[in-house]
Parts: sequence; structure tokens; C-alpha cells
Amino acid sequence: MAQNDTLIIRAALDGHASIYRDIEIEDRTSLYRLAEAIVAAFGFDFDHAFGFYSGLTHAAMTRAYPRYELFADMGEADPGVLGVKKISVAQAFPAVGHTMLLLFDYGDEWRFRVRLTKTGKKIAKVRYPRIVATRGEAPEQYPDPDAADEDAPTYGINLATGEKIKFSK
Repeated sequence: MAQNDTLIIRAALDGHASIYRDIEIEDRTSLYRLAEAIVAAFGFDFDHAFGFYSGLTHAAMTRAYPRYELFADMGEADPGVLGVKKISVAQAFPAVGHTMLLLFDYGDEWRFRVRLTKTGKKIAKVRYPRIVATRGEAPEQYPDPDAADEDAPTYGINLATGEKIKFSK
């Protein structure tokens, strides 16, 4: 790639392809900064460890290589796992169409399908990374566990008496 190239990366919420953000980023930017841009584009706090995985399913995620994890930069990764702070986006996404899975927050397991959709040229006086397209409303990173679920039933049946019982919200 030339010196002034940018990459357009689509990050879609895994399992919800209609919820995505397209991010334009300089090709030499680190995977760490790409993860930070993706997380910010969805309105999340960048407060957890993460990794980029070639395996696109939960089962294949830790078996396919290359794998890039923040843990590698901290000296705590499995053998063969690369870090995210010194690898550029262009190195990890070598061709248009290349796709990886970004797993953010190993507890809540936010998964984003990250695909290089096209390349571009850097524009003078434009700050990168930048969001160039948005579709769908991002979910809350930390939903209120006490909030009423709109799909939850509002009543039930007492099996012993057959009586209808209204649930309180």
C-alpha cells in the first residue's frame, strides 16, 4: 500500500449484520487503535481486554491463526498469539474482503465482525480514524439488569390452581 492510504473497515455486531459502523483509518494505524475506534463508534467504554481472531465462530476463534490479543502485549498470551499494539491494520487486513472477529470484553463477549471493505486515499486536514457510515442503533454496553424486558410475559398461570397471575414490573 502507498504511504497515504486509508482503509474502510466495516464493524458489524456479530449476529446483527444490520448494525454496523464503517470506519476510515490510516493503514499504518495499530490494531489497538482500530479496536478503540470500533468500540467508541458503538458508544462503548474502552475498558476491557480484546482480541482479533481469524476464526469467525466461537469454536474456531482460538484455533485459527493469526490471532492478535492485548494479552500478548502484556506477556500473558498463548504461544503463537501476536500483540495488537505493534501490528498495523494493513498487516492484519491484507486485502479487501479480509474478515476477522473482534472479541471485546471476555466477560460480556461483545463480538464484532470486522471486514476490510475498500481502500482510500488520505485527505489533508481530515482526522483519522473517522466514522463514514452508521446503520442501526447500538445496544447498551451495560444494560440495566433491573429494567423491564419488553418481551417478558406480563402474566402466568398457577399450575396448582389454574389461576391467572399478573406479574409486577
